[in-house]
Amino acid sequence: MFFDPLYFLFALPPMLLGLWAQFRVKSAFSKYSQIRTNSGINGAEAAKRILLRGGLQNVTVEATRGSLSDHYDPRSKTLRLSEEVYGLPSIAAVGVAAHEAGHALQDKEGYKPLRLRAVMVPAVSLGSNLGPIIFMAGLFLAGTIGTTLAWVGITLFAAAALFALVTLPVEFDASRRAKELLVSQGIVSSAEMEGVNAVLNAAALTYVAAAAQAVMQLLYFVTLMNRRDS
Repeated sequence: MFFDPLYFLFALPPMLLGLWAQFRVKSAFSKYSQIRTNSGINGAEAAKRILLRGGLQNVTVEATRGSLSDHYDPRSKTLRLSEEVYGLPSIAAVGVAAHEAGHALQDKEGYKPLRLRAVMVPAVSLGSNLGPIIFMAGLFLAGTIGTTLAWVGITLFAAAALFALVTLPVEFDASRRAKELLVSQGIVSSAEMEGVNAVLNAAALTYVAAAAQAVMQLLYFVTLMNRRDS
């Protein structure tokens, strides 16, 4: 598989996009982590202000280890911010914190793509791990059994590709909410939004790259099967 030129035709473009996206995220976050907000509000304070405004007093904001490990846990109603976001009054920090708070607001409102993504998690865990293995096993087995097994693997992996696509509106909407709330709550000024946009748009690109990688891998699997059956 790894020495198939066709594989690189499918895999290389999204891989390059992913590398470019990671570079943009690190570059933008590093740059705007050095620029202090005029309001002096840090990431934790920004998140709490947005949550309070949204009537989410039951959501806890806490620090967590790891770089850019920020996330919202809907099960425990906890918004976890990395140390570089939690305590720093930087443009990058409040942008990331507001984005995660946006997920909490989605949860409260029952945002349908977020609910769909949560329902898909068990299938995605199975599909992303076992799907390619089952597909390759079926690909090298002869007859109807091999064909059936390969398509089972493709179907399982399709769930992972679908999950990546469903993630896009979830992340885009959270960023949209963040940008609106940061200005309306007086956390950043209109002039500071250039930095917020740079950070959140770069982060959004990583999700686009992940979706592209999943879809292209799925198409590669389907192409192999069509080539086998022809």
